[in-house]
Amino acid sequence: MKNLVIIAFLGLSTLAFSQDAQKMKEDRMHDNALLVKPDHAELDAKKKAGEEKAKLPKPYDPKADAQADLNKLIAQAKKEGKNIIIQAGGNWCIWCLRFNNFIQTTPELKEIVDKKYLYYHLNYSPDNENPKVFAKYINIKEKQAYPFFIVLDKNGKKIHVLKDSSVLEEGKGYSLEKTKEFFYQWAPKS
Repeated sequence: MKNLVIIAFLGLSTLAFSQDAQKMKEDRMHDNALLVKPDHAELDAKKKAGEEKAKLPKPYDPKADAQADLNKLIAQAKKEGKNIIIQAGGNWCIWCLRFNNFIQTTPELKEIVDKKYLYYHLNYSPDNENPKVFAKYINIKEKQAYPFFIVLDKNGKKIHVLKDSSVLEEGKGYSLEKTKEFFYQWAPKS
């Protein structure tokens, strides 16, 4: 009987200890979860980017017939002797919206673009990925970084693709000098 009491005591003690150990483990996991604090700077940056995006003009039209639009631009470019800049991206892309806003609100750049180019915003979004249009100018199987730029001559022939617009960036925006250089480099030769 004495052995039976000892075995029962040991069994109950083991059971009680294992439950305490499990509870301690859960408590530690909960405490560790509390130690991981949210990165307030990252949250603030996302909030500010969202607010900025909401205020910027949305130049991309997912419903547009991009090929028909480009055909009209090519006919116009032939008449006016201008090249065409296609800015590929979407209204979801903060850097795309920033670039558009930079061009539209910087008189020096707007003047260059208006004199030398016809400008088109080629939409890429879940609503309309424009795969046939993109396939004419780039390898659509490659991963793209948005925005990127396709430059066409007045006849609609591709003369350049700038795949990485980060070369034009400066801080959280774009460099005036680098952007001017890009536009002058691919402008029609007079």
